[in-house]
Amino acid sequence: MRGTRAWWTARKAAARRDAGMSTTEYAMGTIAAAAFAAVLYKVLTSGTVTKALESVIGKALDAPF
Repeated sequence: MRGTRAWWTARKAAARRDAGMSTTEYAMGTIAAAAFAAVLYKVLTSGTVTKALESVIGKALDAPF
């Protein structure tokens, strides 16, 4: 039990020292999110996807009730 308690105490102390991300980590996360958004935008505005979305919406609007 002492070994387990010592391990948990060490883990808690380590967690307190590393409270959050550094500025570099925020910058890399922001760049990665922006790059993902750019790729997603290009995919969604491509001709194939646009035609598919228009087809789905057109079928939904023309559905008989």
